[in-house]
Amino acid sequence: MNLSGKRIILTGAAGGIGYRVALLLAEKGARLALVGRNASRVEEICAEINQRGGLAVPVILDLSGEGAAEQAMAAALQSLGGIDVLVNNAGIMDFTLFERQDPKRIGQMIGVNVIAPMLLVRAVLPHLLKQDGGRIVNIGSAFGSIGFPHFATYCASKFAMRGFSEALRRELVDTQVGVTYVSPRATKTPLNDDVTTRMLEETKTSMDAPEYVAAQIVQAIERDCKEHFIGQPESFFARLNGMFPRLVDGGLLKNTRIARKYAQSVNK
Repeated sequence: MNLSGKRIILTGAAGGIGYRVALLLAEKGARLALVGRNASRVEEICAEINQRGGLAVPVILDLSGEGAAEQAMAAALQSLGGIDVLVNNAGIMDFTLFERQDPKRIGQMIGVNVIAPMLLVRAVLPHLLKQDGGRIVNIGSAFGSIGFPHFATYCASKFAMRGFSEALRRELVDTQVGVTYVSPRATKTPLNDDVTTRMLEETKTSMDAPEYVAAQIVQAIERDCKEHFIGQPESFFARLNGMFPRLVDGGLLKNTRIARKYAQSVNK
């Protein structure tokens, strides 16, 4: 896909990865509707892009709110005149013992990470089908292929998005609407709090720079990829986990025990 002139909705634009994806898309000539609830930050990013000669408009929304998907779609249509690509990037994460996780937080995470992006797809899809072209891009995680201990709810949400993306791609096979699922591994962003970061460092978990991940996401869109997994050995273990999960159980045992001592200090 040539991104020049493409009209794109990007959620989670205020985050570490989303901000850099927005800049790269703008550099490619895309016209952007940046969705987020942090009004000052989203507006700041739009101003930066517009000052560089790009086009970005802020759409200030809490995606977990009722009717948010339709509002985002309406705002994008009004400001951009149409939609060619939806990038579902927004997400939240907890690192904690599951028995300590607040039930409300479980519901919130499933709402933001699963229900909101699905409803956005549902709002955008009729428009893409009518114009006979477009792409839906769902940003997942290595945690959507491998169940990591102490990230149970986050893993559940990302497994759901991977399954949704796969099913939707197959459902749309006879249309001109494509589906791309991108699976980053751990990334150095504020999504990881201090405890999580210390745990990742002690377990020697590789963490990519957000600039690198953003470049991989944009490249996957340009290449019309169906799936794109970022980083080794995580991509290998994701495939191994699908075939031989007990081998991965053993491989994670040492890091599981290290992570537990950090998770026990967290109460969410």
